[in-house]
Amino acid sequence: MSEILIPRRDFLKKATAASMALSLNQTSFSPSLKKRKNKLPKWRGFNLLDFFNPDPENGRKTKPDYYKYMSDWGFDFVRIPISYPSYLDFDRSKPIRPDEVLQFNNRVLDEIDEILTNCHNQNLHVSLNLHRAPGFCINAGFKEPYNLWEDQEALDAFCAHWEMWSKRYKNISIKKLSFDLVNEPFKRLDPNDQHSPGGAVPIAEYRKVAEVALKTIKGINNKRLVIADGNGGGGTAIPEFADLDLHQSCRGYFPMHISHHKASWVFKDPDSLPSPSWPGMHNERMYQKEDLEKHYAPWIALLEQGVGVHCGELGCYNKTPHEVFLAWFGDILDILDENGIGFGLWEFSGTFGVLNSGRTDVDYEDWYGEKLDRKLLSLLMKNA
Repeated sequence: MSEILIPRRDFLKKATAASMALSLNQTSFSPSLKKRKNKLPKWRGFNLLDFFNPDPENGRKTKPDYYKYMSDWGFDFVRIPISYPSYLDFDRSKPIRPDEVLQFNNRVLDEIDEILTNCHNQNLHVSLNLHRAPGFCINAGFKEPYNLWEDQEALDAFCAHWEMWSKRYKNISIKKLSFDLVNEPFKRLDPNDQHSPGGAVPIAEYRKVAEVALKTIKGINNKRLVIADGNGGGGTAIPEFADLDLHQSCRGYFPMHISHHKASWVFKDPDSLPSPSWPGMHNERMYQKEDLEKHYAPWIALLEQGVGVHCGELGCYNKTPHEVFLAWFGDILDILDENGIGFGLWEFSGTFGVLNSGRTDVDYEDWYGEKLDRKLLSLLMKNA
């Protein structure tokens, strides 16, 4: 190969000009270069509901093959939403008492250990979440003895549970395990009435709970990744927490008339609801992708503040027409993907799931005896 000699001064001028031109072109045509990198990995996977119910006998048990399916399909994440009474010893025929909330059942804890082991054997990161914490759950149906947002005794119990989990899993790598403090903070007038009016937890109250729990966890393993769910039921970003060593978790349920069509735990009279469309009108308002972009703008702004963001739950109840669901869901996944935000589908198998969702408008594929929603799986795998 012959060597062409260029005077150094001319070479530097041309190289600098070319570099500037390339930089301008990249700035103009690659908007992603402007975006701050997400401090959380882009985990993608599913929620597993083995201990979602306060009674461990009523959990939705994960079959051993499910872990392999997730891994083989290219997913790397599992969120485990746990109801704290599920791993306690107490008389379930009566409301739980404050003196019973730390009576841990070692047999059940061992079963949760096994789920983590099964996940890790398939290279699935686990996010452990208190879906029902002492004194709070967004779902009614289990009478709490106190209020997490207001009562010191509830906060002490909450931290005692996170102390137990932190010590139990102290030596598991942060690459394999993270903690999600409490599911979907919300404050109702009557915590035991699912349809009682309410809204976001006052920031000072939520921050107090988050700070004390964070101190508890970091005091045992200061490298542990800790996540706080968005306020107001998970959907509202919390810039007021940006100074804390906390990442945040959003939701993929907006708007609720799409994601929870005819869901009895959301709407008092679900059968009266009109069939949704996407994009489409609802209550004299047009909903389309631009509305989703506005909804997620505060979450993307958190990335600019150096806060890691993940979407811990997203999906759609099986009463929404399938094609409407897929059109809406594809828009959400695109927005998350464009901003480097991972997700956890609620759930793997069940009414929101990729398996056995019980829809009447899906031509299911037989997957080793399971009913697979191939269209949904393909959409998820596009971003996996």
